[in-house]
Parts: sequence; structure tokens; C-alpha cells
Amino acid sequence: MKAGIIGTGTVGRTIAAKLAQLDHAVMMGTRNIAEKLAVTEKDNYGNPPFSEWLSKNNNVKLGTFADAASFGDIVFNATNGSSSVTALIMAGTRNLSGKVLVDISNPLDFSNGMPPSLLPGLNNTNSLAEEIQNTFPDAKVVKTLNTMWCRLMIDPGLIGNGNHINFIAGDDSGAKEEVRKILKQFGWKEENIIDLGDITAARSTEAFVTLWIRVRNALNTGAFNFGLVK
Repeated sequence: MKAGIIGTGTVGRTIAAKLAQLDHAVMMGTRNIAEKLAVTEKDNYGNPPFSEWLSKNNNVKLGTFADAASFGDIVFNATNGSSSVTALIMAGTRNLSGKVLVDISNPLDFSNGMPPSLLPGLNNTNSLAEEIQNTFPDAKVVKTLNTMWCRLMIDPGLIGNGNHINFIAGDDSGAKEEVRKILKQFGWKEENIIDLGDITAARSTEAFVTLWIRVRNALNTGAFNFGLVK
């Protein structure tokens, strides 16, 4: 499988490295290649500059947003939620048409500091995933992996023997099945992938992240997740 990753931050790097480890062909997309490679400082989380990361993950290609979207049979949106739609427009409607578009971003508003709220217009009666689906009606948007720390996204076995939950939502059942297969490659157990239905369910999972942030701050770690007791 060829995967395009839109975004080069921590989440994008984590997904890209795992897919490459699983022998998928991967291209990451950024707004400006030269500017991205010229950065020499660590990011706000202490991660090395992207050029250093890329040299250690040389099986991952780098291109523009449009390059990555065109390259991928499946595309992952790993951009900051406040700029996701803009980044995907730069990726190109034609390059996303007919493809599964996995949205793992959240529409968080940090304008008033921490903890963040949800961006106006992308809460309660709308969501980022719905906004993406409406903007790109020929793409098959699937919302998943947005309710946890990025290390758990690709290695659920890090905690609790992998017995915690990941939500999935989308309008296209075939697209959800394709994404479910990838999630299983990441280590997710079938019974822990909870299908919430159509893309409007993203309103709930994106809002869920505001609770996740509160718990993360209380525990001072992202190495946790939630389970279901039936």
C-alpha cells in the first residue's frame, strides 16, 4: 500500500514511521519542502528537527501536500486541526478524489491558552471530519485514532495488554473496513475498535479529546486510554 501523510509533526511522524516499518510505501507532505528541511531547532515538545528525523527514517519520502496526496492510495490527515481544511485544499481535490482519507486531527482552539476548547463552528452540530467530508465530497473520510496519545495509536499493546478502545466513524463502510485492516496491523484488537456509525459521530470523538487533555494533565502522562465495561 502507498500512504500519503499530510503533516510532518509528531503525529504524522509516528504514523509514517509505523507504516514504513510495516513495509508500506510512505510519503509525507509539507507546505514548503525547503523551509521544512532548513529548520534546525527542536520543536516545542523537544523533538529533533524534521531533517534529522527524516535522515533516520530514509525509507520515508518527503514532498508537498499535493505530492503526498497524489502518491497515496490512502491519505492520512495529521495536520493541526485549525489548519486541516486549508492544508487539504493545498493537497488538491483531484488528488483526494475517490481515496480513503483518514482524519486523526482535532479542532482544538488554544487562543485562550490551556486547556483548549473546540474551534467555533466545529463543535456540537458540526465537526472537523464533517467539514473535511463536505469540502471533499468525493473523498471517503474516516475518523479514528484522535482520542489518544500518538504512541498508543500505533502500539496499543504499550498499556493494558492492548485492552482499551479506539473509535472509528465514517459514511463509507468499505472505507472503514480498509482502515480497520490498518488498525489491526498497528496492533488493535477487533473487539476494541468501536464503530460509532456515520461521520457525524466525529462530533463526539473530537469533543472527547477535551476530557483526554484534562486527564493527561492530571496524570502528567499520555500513556493511558479508556476502556468499556459492559
